[in-house]
Amino acid sequence: MFPMLAASLVLTTSPDAPSAFGHLLVPPVVPVACDSTDTNDDARSAKRLGAGPSKAGVVAAKGSTRGRGRALPVGAMKAFEGSDVDDDSDVRSSIPTRTNGYVCPSDMVMIGRSYCIDVYEASLVQAGAEGGEQPWPFYERVSDQVPVRAVSMPGVFPQGYISGVQARAACEASGKRLCKPDEWKNACMGPKKTIFPYGNKREVGRCNDNGRSSMHFFNPGLDDKPENLWKWGFDGNMVDPRLNQIEGTLTRSGERTGCSNEYGVFDMVGNLHEWVDDPAGTFQGGYYLDTHLNGDGCYYRTTAHPMSHLDYSTGFRCCADVEDL
Repeated sequence: MFPMLAASLVLTTSPDAPSAFGHLLVPPVVPVACDSTDTNDDARSAKRLGAGPSKAGVVAAKGSTRGRGRALPVGAMKAFEGSDVDDDSDVRSSIPTRTNGYVCPSDMVMIGRSYCIDVYEASLVQAGAEGGEQPWPFYERVSDQVPVRAVSMPGVFPQGYISGVQARAACEASGKRLCKPDEWKNACMGPKKTIFPYGNKREVGRCNDNGRSSMHFFNPGLDDKPENLWKWGFDGNMVDPRLNQIEGTLTRSGERTGCSNEYGVFDMVGNLHEWVDDPAGTFQGGYYLDTHLNGDGCYYRTTAHPMSHLDYSTGFRCCADVEDL
């Protein structure tokens, strides 16, 4: 009925507050308990009001184009399940290497001997004053004044709250680019060309596709009444930094080890929507509440928003070219 839904709020729960704040990094506001809401009403409400424009928000770090090297074997790409990485203090010192232009950077894999794609959904690092880097908080929107770049690594929470414009700039700051829509889909489907990375039949929970609705957790009584429509928009609660910090929402990159294929890419279905290189605005793969409404699994495409759009569900990963193989 509404095929171009962005953040498809299709699961509603009223969890208890103590269990929800397992890794919450901003002061929580304990919500009032709410009754479960019809999931079709959720979808209609979220579709009705599109998000407004956002700033580009990414300043490419000077001198940030890195050396790049060969792709790691698939077996080496398993994530740290149950990782206790501290996203506030962990400094990412490992820079991908590339021996020449005919192989992929070490944090990417080659698809069909024609291009490279990140193994994991992207997170961000910001350049420090003395040349070092530190993680950008995954729950914060990108600042116009902070130089950041995209990284692909296991065991961390990927970056949401990012526009297509910002995602493109973050990839370019790492010497990469956004994936073209078909490149993204081909990598997701794997060499067997299946609907989901792991096969043609959905296995609930194999990818992060059965999460909980943090929008309803923090906004009891969310509905489509005119006075509440702001809650679905850019200036409303869809950019609340708490949304992806509730347990049962966003998962760490590679945590769902079964959400992969023979190429060795992870989390291409569910977890976060992923921006692709389409000037009209497209993100693919669905997110932790919906991998169905706009197409199943790797066929999932949302085209309702411009590249300037962002909300808690929008993420990305990068691609790179392979020279004349």
